[in-house]
Amino acid sequence: MSSIGVQQLTILGEFKPFGLIAEALDGKSSDEVTDEYDYFLFDPEVTRQRDEADSDDTEASSSLSDRSDHELFVRGNRIIWTIGARVYKRFSLPAPVIMACWCRMGDLSEALLCVLQVDSLTIYSASGDTVSIPIPRAVTSIWPLPSGLLLQQTDGPNSSTHSLFSSSSPLLHDIPRSKKDMGYNSPQQSFNLRRSWDHMIKADGASLSSHLILNDPLEEPQPIHIEERGKLNIMKEFDEKTIWTSDLIPLMASYHKGKLQHSLWTAEVINSNLKSGDSFLPDAILSKKFFFRRIWQGKGAQAAASEVFLATDSDATPIICFLLQEQKKLQAVRLQCVEMDNDILYDIRPDMSWSIPAIAAAPVVVTRPRVKVGQLPYKDIIVLAPDSTLVLYSGKQCLRRYVLQGHADVLHNVKPLEVPTAFQDTKVVGLADAIEGRVNVILHNGQMLRCTFRRYPSSSLANDCIAAMAEGLEANLYNHFTVLLWGNGDSTYLSRVDSPVDSEWESFSAIILEIFGKKRKLPQPHSGASWEFLLHSSFHEKYSKSHFMSGFSSRMSLQSDESCSASQQLDTFYSSESLIEILDLLHAVYESLKLNHLRRRDLGLLVVLLCEVSKILGEDGYLDYYIRDFPALCRKYRIQKTSVSQKNPLSLFRWLENCLRNGCTATSITDLPSLMRKDGNSVVSWARKIVSFYSVLCGGKKIANELSSDVYCKFATGSANSPEELTVLAMVGERFGLQQLDLLPAGVSLPLRHVLDKCRECPPTDWPGSAYVLLGREDLSLSHAKKFTEMNSSNNVTSVSMSTPYMLHLHPVTIPSSITDVNGSDDSKREDTDSVDESTIDGMEHIFNSSTQLRYGRDLRLNEVRRLLCSARPVAIQTPVNPTASDQEFQQAQLWQLAQRTTALPIGRGAFTLSTTWTLLTEALPVPKLILAGRLPTQKNATVNLDPSIRNIQELKSWPEFHNAVAAGLRMAPLQGKMSRTWIMYNKPEEPNITHAGLLLALGLHGHLDVLTITDIYQYYAQEHESTTVGLMLGLAASYRGTMQPAISKSLNVHITARHPSSFPELELPTLLQSAALVSVGLLYEGSAHPLTMNNFLGEIGRKSGGDNVLEREGYALSAGFSLGLVALGRGLDGIGVMDTLVDQLFQYAGGKDIHHERPPFCNGSVDDHNRGSGQMMDATQINVDVTAPGAIIALGLMYLKSESQAILSRLCIPQTRFELQYVRPDFIMLRVISRNLILWRRIHPSEDWIKGQIPKVVLDGVKGLNSEMDDDSDDMDSEAIAKAYVNIVAGACISLGLRFAGTKDGSAHDLLYSYAVAFLNEIKPLSVKSLHGFPRGLSQYVDRGTLETCLHLIALSLSVVMAGSGHLQTFKLLKFLRCRNSADGHINYGTQMAVSLAIGFLFLGGGMMTFSTNNSSIAALLITLYPRLPTGPNDNRCHLQAFRHLYVIATEARWVQTVDVDTGLPVYAPLEITIKETEHYAETSFCEVTPCILPERALLKTVRVCGPRYWPQVIELNPEEKPWWNSEDKNNPFKSGIVYIKLKVGACSYVDDPIGRQSLLSRTMHKVFGLASLKACTPSNNDDDAAVTVSQLVSTFSSDPSLIAFGALCCDPSWNIKSDSDFQEFCLQVLFECVSKDRPALLQVYLSLYTTIESMADQVINGTPIINDSQFLPSLKLALAYNEALLKGRLSSSRGSIVQSTFLGSLKKRVEDLLEYSPSLTVNIHDYFRSGKWPASDENPQDDDNLSTLLSWYIQWYSVPPPSIVEAGTKKLKSIQTPSLVPLLRLLFPVTNIQAIKEIAAFLLSTSKTNRSTLSGSG
Repeated sequence: MSSIGVQQLTILGEFKPFGLIAEALDGKSSDEVTDEYDYFLFDPEVTRQRDEADSDDTEASSSLSDRSDHELFVRGNRIIWTIGARVYKRFSLPAPVIMACWCRMGDLSEALLCVLQVDSLTIYSASGDTVSIPIPRAVTSIWPLPSGLLLQQTDGPNSSTHSLFSSSSPLLHDIPRSKKDMGYNSPQQSFNLRRSWDHMIKADGASLSSHLILNDPLEEPQPIHIEERGKLNIMKEFDEKTIWTSDLIPLMASYHKGKLQHSLWTAEVINSNLKSGDSFLPDAILSKKFFFRRIWQGKGAQAAASEVFLATDSDATPIICFLLQEQKKLQAVRLQCVEMDNDILYDIRPDMSWSIPAIAAAPVVVTRPRVKVGQLPYKDIIVLAPDSTLVLYSGKQCLRRYVLQGHADVLHNVKPLEVPTAFQDTKVVGLADAIEGRVNVILHNGQMLRCTFRRYPSSSLANDCIAAMAEGLEANLYNHFTVLLWGNGDSTYLSRVDSPVDSEWESFSAIILEIFGKKRKLPQPHSGASWEFLLHSSFHEKYSKSHFMSGFSSRMSLQSDESCSASQQLDTFYSSESLIEILDLLHAVYESLKLNHLRRRDLGLLVVLLCEVSKILGEDGYLDYYIRDFPALCRKYRIQKTSVSQKNPLSLFRWLENCLRNGCTATSITDLPSLMRKDGNSVVSWARKIVSFYSVLCGGKKIANELSSDVYCKFATGSANSPEELTVLAMVGERFGLQQLDLLPAGVSLPLRHVLDKCRECPPTDWPGSAYVLLGREDLSLSHAKKFTEMNSSNNVTSVSMSTPYMLHLHPVTIPSSITDVNGSDDSKREDTDSVDESTIDGMEHIFNSSTQLRYGRDLRLNEVRRLLCSARPVAIQTPVNPTASDQEFQQAQLWQLAQRTTALPIGRGAFTLSTTWTLLTEALPVPKLILAGRLPTQKNATVNLDPSIRNIQELKSWPEFHNAVAAGLRMAPLQGKMSRTWIMYNKPEEPNITHAGLLLALGLHGHLDVLTITDIYQYYAQEHESTTVGLMLGLAASYRGTMQPAISKSLNVHITARHPSSFPELELPTLLQSAALVSVGLLYEGSAHPLTMNNFLGEIGRKSGGDNVLEREGYALSAGFSLGLVALGRGLDGIGVMDTLVDQLFQYAGGKDIHHERPPFCNGSVDDHNRGSGQMMDATQINVDVTAPGAIIALGLMYLKSESQAILSRLCIPQTRFELQYVRPDFIMLRVISRNLILWRRIHPSEDWIKGQIPKVVLDGVKGLNSEMDDDSDDMDSEAIAKAYVNIVAGACISLGLRFAGTKDGSAHDLLYSYAVAFLNEIKPLSVKSLHGFPRGLSQYVDRGTLETCLHLIALSLSVVMAGSGHLQTFKLLKFLRCRNSADGHINYGTQMAVSLAIGFLFLGGGMMTFSTNNSSIAALLITLYPRLPTGPNDNRCHLQAFRHLYVIATEARWVQTVDVDTGLPVYAPLEITIKETEHYAETSFCEVTPCILPERALLKTVRVCGPRYWPQVIELNPEEKPWWNSEDKNNPFKSGIVYIKLKVGACSYVDDPIGRQSLLSRTMHKVFGLASLKACTPSNNDDDAAVTVSQLVSTFSSDPSLIAFGALCCDPSWNIKSDSDFQEFCLQVLFECVSKDRPALLQVYLSLYTTIESMADQVINGTPIINDSQFLPSLKLALAYNEALLKGRLSSSRGSIVQSTFLGSLKKRVEDLLEYSPSLTVNIHDYFRSGKWPASDENPQDDDNLSTLLSWYIQWYSVPPPSIVEAGTKKLKSIQTPSLVPLLRLLFPVTNIQAIKEIAAFLLSTSKTNRSTLSGSG
């Protein structure tokens, strides 16, 4: 150790946990916390997202240690997570923390913080999710593994003597991993899982595992199995205590106190040869497919190792180090890794271990900061030797000894030392908290110092070169290099943390030259006296102390002591092959730096070193190569012809050009440096990525993570049908975004930009979001994301990395959907008689938002709907100015009629506001008032109330109040989760009321009542409040629809007296409750075809009501029919044997004449029917068909829905004779028509012929003769029967049409229904409109007005069902007319007003964002809602329970979609092309809609495509399925919350700003600006308005790209006009127009780079002005030309042509060739170069020679001239060949050389031969 060098360890300051400071700032009192605390420092890599951590960007990696250390501070039950001097998160737990660690589980992308407590394990994710797992056994410790958490159990009871985690805690330093989606629900959601671990314990209890593993936070821990003699057994060694695990590789270390031995275990894949030693092997273990196997045992340790960690041996082999303090040694065990079948197996040989003396040790990253060994970072070891000295080891090789030295720097939790402290008398006693290159040194006085070895990056170039040598050199060679680098006290490289960058590079260069046998040159101090004076001034000293500046040092000179025995022996250690290998490695770095604009300075430094090395080695090929790139070097380095080496360096640009011109198969991987082919985080990975992209683009095949060209490349997931698409996936997989693309030379980037441009229009739909961001398609990125939050959290990292840096600060401006429409407040008051006061809470105040404003534009139909459905303010009454007594009676009569309308409005308002708002769960639900009063506009809006002595107002308002509350509850949209039970209980009143009853029904229809417990349900029932019970039963049934939940079924059957057993006390329940209970049970058993339930309902159809009101028995029977139809919904053909009896009895109930039974052939429905006293509805042996028929007919229609059963149709017939018409009630005929059409569902056709086909011939003939019979004295009863049958059949057919085309907006159905509605309206009151052809006139002579009104309103309701959610204006006008008709004659009653109100609500369903479905369940719900029996008054529930009118909610679907501009976040108009699949009525059809719009049903929808010229196309492919529409929680929903993100093309305006396209970029103004030869358009003229548009204004109008806007502003700068010539100005304007019009902003940089480079080249050639001193731009330009050639020859495909104009590239090529022919002396220089490799360099005219050498280098690079040695070798081959021209032969010899250079070589050879002949003749 005496021979190694000594170096000062830099002290950053005194260390204290920042958690103590955070506690002090929090002000926690001392009595609240314990005195004991613990902390742990960890690397930020631990908590990074897996795909974020996967980045191998060298710039990012080089600055790893500049990031602040993270700290977890634990005291009691609190944890503080700090980053730097900032508290990041705080955690409070219910019990004290025993142990904590970071762990990754399964495929989760986030690291999880696992916290062990006495009785539970709590797991936190970084995004806020929490999982709490109860622990039934005594778990003493937890340990992380690569994909799970290891739990150590004890065989005793829970012990309270747990210790907090210490520095040996399993909090390990993670490395990057790949990211996948987090398998959690939304953030802030807590899961409390009750788990049963019984499967771990066999019946005898003997197989309890000592170790468990948790593979997923939401799974159960599994017992650990171990391999013993070829069998798998559960691990039962409770004395085998885990002391360490690795979360990077599957390893575990344990210590057995009884056996005094350490063990190493590895997790491996289960082998089929292994047998289970136990009687069972859990399926979970087999599914995880791994077990633990012991790979090493070390005996003799009296105590467990105090530290175990992973490090790296000197030959790059991973080692596991055990610190045995009682033996004062660090024992290292070498790990062997074997890859088999894509799995890595780990093993250890007994003889592969070593030890070094140590009392403390820690792993640090010092010598190889960016090198990895497989998955593991390369780590050295800092050791505290027994003599209290700090020694750095690389494996077992001692590198350096350290002593302490102060430094005035500060970290987040480091207190700087105020007084320079001398550490000569201190003693180091320990090491702790090693992170990267920093470690805590513990002194004997308890003081802890944070120390560092070096700071990154000081010289990125030196780092790259060292990393390249670390990766490429053999282990022993690199070890000798590190000894030279680290072993001397006088080495400036890494000797001080504050050494300058240049000094570090100079030191590295000196060391390299010393290896090559050249003595070191010490860097000279700066000679400027002023600078030295400033550095030594007192001002600089004070400033440095106050600002902690470490970048400048006053001691710039370096120590000159060079006494090092180790370095002196190295001159002869390296063989010539080793030296060439070092040269090749540095050359690989050189080639990689060429591809980065920002590393040009590093390139200039490195080329000088390479020239020195090449000169020492005599490698003229290398020297010539570097002089070609930097011709100015030819003055210093002369090529010697005596060189014997024929080795030529590999050229990356040459390989890329060959790849483009000839394809990937024509290239050889040997033409690339070997370092570029390695996988992992290589220092030249930048170049490797470009090589891999070019390989893929030019035909390379993907083989796993390698290409057919043997280049490593990572690919993102997704399909690729072309090389261009595969290249995009490669760029995403390698995290190569637009920011990285801008760093490439222009020519190199062109093919990659071409790839992005080609794939931009129609990329595949299964790509990750970051791929779309790379393409500039942020719209697709958001649309294809599984969750929108993914873009804001985990995926945001990748998306940002793909964006250009100047776009990162641009965030879309979003407008909340709750912003009120500003037009509504003013324009809605235009009609004073019935306007809506904005301050009134009417339940619709939230309906106006940015989406509805876009949907309806400037028209006021939503305002009008709100006015029509408002029931929260008095209604205007028109009366004389001076009322009399009779006028007051008229007011009351008018007010009564208006009250009928007002009480009907809430039903429609519920549909109008359905799912349009959200409520805070901390607030009660506001319910608007229901006001029946009127106001007198002529008397200053005086209020008039209904006279309570005339009307029972409370009775009038009871059910309307119920509907009002339902409407208020229906406003709430279904939340992400379920409604909170607490919130429902919070809204529960102390006394039951009708408002809460309506709220319960609304919540149930939304599916929220499943959160109620059975206790809650029976507490509601116990209140015995009729409305509450009805609302609760129907709500529960809707929430549990189709589940047959037994507990709910029992609670519902309690309210059906016929279902009570005989022992049950007799209850008198209202018929209304029983009817509601029947339908509720039907909903609960929907579609189940449950035989017993169907028989019960069949019995209830023919049973008397058990209630007092005999008049309500029709409603009871109808409810039973609904229920029977719901249970057997569409299942009529399934169980033929079971159904036969049911069908026979139903036809008997329906009034069929073909079956006659003395008594019904069943006695079911109740076990004690005959004991109950409620007999069948029969009069003698006849059934009361008037009561039973409606329910039976509806039940038959629902049972055989869509079945087209001819057997049922033949019996469910329409009367065909006049006698039968007298026999069947007309309203029952309507029901029969509806049921028949439900069965013949697919045959319903929206045509007048189809409706006529529904009408029997006798009825058609009868109505045709009605007018003629008016004169005859015929049977009036017969004519009346025919007329009533006709109107009912037509109404039934229209209702069938409404159900069949519900929510489709079918034009034919709309026209037909509208025509029939107008025809009926003409019969009631003649209108001046054209009547329907073929509709008979004069029906009102035979049909009462009430029937005509009912049919009219049913047709209008059906029309609204078809147009649901559309807000169709013509339909709305019809409904508004129906609402406003005079109702004084009494025919306009509550029922018709309810129908109009409901129709208006349907037409604007959900504010225009909802519509209806036509699946079986929806049809049934709509039929119950539309049942053609309208109530006569607000409390009429006799024939149909009013609460059933709300069941339409079940049939609704949110198929609404709107488009949002991804750049602005604003909703916009966009045309969509919608394709629906082929059906029996029509072929596959495409039609256009403008968003926002409603889409067709999922069963029909095939594709949705964003079309039109203004937006980038986007196609959403769908698979038509007979399924309901996707809900908001469905991850597979292609329409996220009804939003499709789209992206506006540059040069176009949105349809809001420019509806007809007159303001686009190309339409009006661009030619006036860009067509001018001069820049007059940049200074607007006051006379010409069109010309008064500047370039800057125009560009900013059509593009938001900051680079284009800034360049446009530059074009308008007057100073720029003076400095630039007119040609360049015109070129800039043309390029700007090209980039804006074609939406290619990135090409602005490419165009300007190529143009200015060529112009500078011309200036230098023609004027002799030295501008360009190298030829780096020429290979880039040649690549651009090769790209253009590949495009023209079809090797690259493009739908939009070349992204750079071919003529422009061709003109550049011609320009370069002309310039190369300009100089007359170039030919002489070329011949001199061919002859001797001589470059033009002399001391007489250095500037001229520099220009000549530069021109020569351009010629050589441009024409790909081979080196002189190759030319000489070629000419020797041609000497013996006699040919008139050497050009063809030279072309064969030098295939890549341009023909111009070939001719020049031939001319040179010809002149040489002539010279030789003349010389020979002269000598002769």
